[in-house]
Amino acid sequence: MAGARAAIRYAKAVLSLASDQKTAEAVNNDMKLIADTIAESQDLNDTLQSPVISSSVKKAVLLEVFKKSDKTTLSLIDTLVNNNRIDILGHVALKYNQLFDQSKGIELATVTTAVALTADLEKKVLAKAKELTGKDVEVENIIDESILGGFILRIGDIQYNASIANQLNKLKREFTLN
Repeated sequence: MAGARAAIRYAKAVLSLASDQKTAEAVNNDMKLIADTIAESQDLNDTLQSPVISSSVKKAVLLEVFKKSDKTTLSLIDTLVNNNRIDILGHVALKYNQLFDQSKGIELATVTTAVALTADLEKKVLAKAKELTGKDVEVENIIDESILGGFILRIGDIQYNASIANQLNKLKREFTLN
């Protein structure tokens, strides 16, 4: 991913500034909104990536869309425009969220299930995640019908596979070996 290292540097700088100004939580909320908006709006993403659209137009669009953002967030937009790096705004927002969560001791877990998580299953997943990491965990649910049932939990480089498809594959391997 082009600009990944730059995105991390900008995210660290903004987190440091926001922490000093005691606005890290507000900026984190802004960054979540920015990341989600850019991910969901192909038009906005195309505008930010376009070399044909001028920086002043990009800045005007972003200031209009995110006008209720914290001044630190608006300052980041300004800095990225001035440095001709506005195309990495979405990556900076994602990295900021990750760094903020790490600073609060929160891990992001992705849970792949065949159907949407129920409240009961989410409790079980959170309990298993806490058992595996010893940290508070935030859950992101991905739906993949190919796992048939159960769940696959990923936290950083740890994976816990409790899917029906995985159990069936284990049985299949056992029968083919014997």
